[in-house]
Amino acid sequence: MLEKISETFTDVFRSISGKASISEKNVEDALERIKIALLEADVNVRVVRRFINGALEEAKGEKVLRSVTPGQQFVKIVYDRMVALLGDERQDLALKGTDTQSVILLLGLQGSGKTTTAAKLASLLKKRGRKVLLAACDLVRPAAAEQLAVLATQVGVDISREDVRDPVLVARNALARARREGHDLIIVDTAGRLQIDEPLMQELARIRDALSPVESLLVADAMTGQSAVDIAKAFDEKIGVTGVILTKFDSDTRGGAALSLKSITGKAIKFIGVSERIDGLEPFYPDRIANRILGMGDIVSLVEKAQEVYDQKEAAELERKISQETFTLEDYLDQIRKVKKMGSVKSMLEMIPGLAGQVDEDRIDLQEMKYEEAILLSMTKKERQNHLIVGPSRRSRIARGSGTSVAEVNRLLKKFEKSRTMMKKMVKNKGAMAKMFGGKP
Repeated sequence: MLEKISETFTDVFRSISGKASISEKNVEDALERIKIALLEADVNVRVVRRFINGALEEAKGEKVLRSVTPGQQFVKIVYDRMVALLGDERQDLALKGTDTQSVILLLGLQGSGKTTTAAKLASLLKKRGRKVLLAACDLVRPAAAEQLAVLATQVGVDISREDVRDPVLVARNALARARREGHDLIIVDTAGRLQIDEPLMQELARIRDALSPVESLLVADAMTGQSAVDIAKAFDEKIGVTGVILTKFDSDTRGGAALSLKSITGKAIKFIGVSERIDGLEPFYPDRIANRILGMGDIVSLVEKAQEVYDQKEAAELERKISQETFTLEDYLDQIRKVKKMGSVKSMLEMIPGLAGQVDEDRIDLQEMKYEEAILLSMTKKERQNHLIVGPSRRSRIARGSGTSVAEVNRLLKKFEKSRTMMKKMVKNKGAMAKMFGGKP
């Protein structure tokens, strides 16, 4: 995600941030490299021009050039302007209370990911305490309603679908059902086209008029670059767009859509799709995305991901097991599963300051984690609870059952022993440091 542009910013900042003094020439050279990077990322030309001119004017001022830390001042100017470009601050959904119905209308071209996004949004809002009803109003794409039904089952929400030809009728019936059954949120999946046409817009306008949605969200493919801006403008003129969801944000996207949308359309990006998994939809925080683009990481999002799969009791229990040497292969398997829930290893590493744009995907051994999980699942529960009983014959059986070799089973057991020793030392050091500073271990 945004690797190339992030690499450029990181290099520019590295070359200028440590300087005791900078000249106008330094500033101009740095901003020229940034301009090229933004244009290569398919950012709208007008947006790039405003960004560079504003940063140049501010950075060449007396306040920066004569500053004690001119390099850091320059970085801050670029960061602040990048945040402003992305939308200043997080904008959430404007939903009504749970005592009535809120309707979210999803709009977009065919292939943008509306149906999957509808289920992802349902999953996210269900976790916030909403009773969600999905409405299958895409009657054009074959099997669209069936796909939504399968996804609704995965998420654990209800779906309203009918074998009729009129999407407006489906929408009205979904609203009536929501009122009857106490659903406080309806997410409407609508039809798309390969390109914008008048019949599509008329159909969407009729659905909008029938439901009076509180949010009309454009679902746009981040890989389309600044053409997503033109799509957003067209939908806004005909239907009225309240915000944008950018899908495939984890792909090889150059960033043009994210960096152009707010400035040109005035519509905030509210969510981004970060994986194909049903929980792969995240709120869009301009400051955090700016941090990632500028190579500064995103520790806040990383911590939030960790908090979703770990709670304080689990963390305390894990620490107790490590310190008392009762941490088992069963616990090790549980940790592997929790890490997988947090998303791809690459995306997590890129949230760590200094690693953004520096992570070589080919060097991340994702297969090793899969093999380790297969080996652990081939063990009996008794073996996972006491790895010392896993002798030669058991290792041969485990290797056959997991499709690996005895050498790989041996490697996992050795790694586990080393990990236990290292983790115990870390827990002990934590306790010693706490006592040294008068705190509780």
